[in-house]
Amino acid sequence: MRTSINIPNFGDFADPRTVASVAVAAEQAGWDALFVWDHLTHDRRRRPFGDPWMLLTAAALATTRIRLGTMVTPVARRRPQQLARQVATLDNLSGGRVIFGAGLGDRDDFAGFGEPTDPRVLAERLDEGLDLLERYWTGEPVTHQGRHYRAEDVALLPAPVQRPRPPIWIAGFWPRRRPMRRAARYDGAAPLFISATHGHAPPVDEVRDLVAYVREEREARQGGPATEPFEIVVGGVSPTRPGEASEVLGPLIEAGVTWWDERQRMDRDDLDRLAPTLARVEQGPPAV
Repeated sequence: MRTSINIPNFGDFADPRTVASVAVAAEQAGWDALFVWDHLTHDRRRRPFGDPWMLLTAAALATTRIRLGTMVTPVARRRPQQLARQVATLDNLSGGRVIFGAGLGDRDDFAGFGEPTDPRVLAERLDEGLDLLERYWTGEPVTHQGRHYRAEDVALLPAPVQRPRPPIWIAGFWPRRRPMRRAARYDGAAPLFISATHGHAPPVDEVRDLVAYVREEREARQGGPATEPFEIVVGGVSPTRPGEASEVLGPLIEAGVTWWDERQRMDRDDLDRLAPTLARVEQGPPAV
């Protein structure tokens, strides 16, 4: 199991220098990745917010090993060509360390700015946008006449360092099937669980059900056993005392989880504060 640190893009973490300091501490302590949120607003918080790509750029410049990405970017809220350029630029800057997390996003980030909020429309934009991102990241000319987006013989260069593209992880709420069916088309699933709020480890039996469902979807798409690596990413607040982490994470590993994403609890007042996050980062990944 690999491990990551998950931080919001508001509060203390709106400052790129702060995010860079967390990334450096995470790299030094042995974590494998740093993920930042991609929100314009969040629960009407009156906080400063930072652009996630600027935050990750600062993190990339300050580190050499740790993977970097969003958890997650609402593709429907962004123009695919601009998003493709941002991700490719960061992947080149970081030497191929980007992981791209994608999902529908938060309704308030659309409604607050007069954007459509119909989940069906957002899902259409997400799927069409993901298809375009993959094509743009080839560096080859793209012509596309879709329901929501257009492109006419355009090539976006440079392409990402990672070939054929950066890994794509898809988020969604389990046990809803559609997001995980989408995830099966890509490289990983980063589910949230209706039964476990942000910061709490999910029930192991639900993780097993999710892993089995994604495996079936991948095998159905490939016409046989799925052989390509696929990541299952879950998270929460892990115990730091010796032995306790194994009790929580061991069964999740057995169920098929490949990444543990360390997250603050959503109901805490210090969710967006540096001090408690940095203290946990410096303790190092959970020992399993």
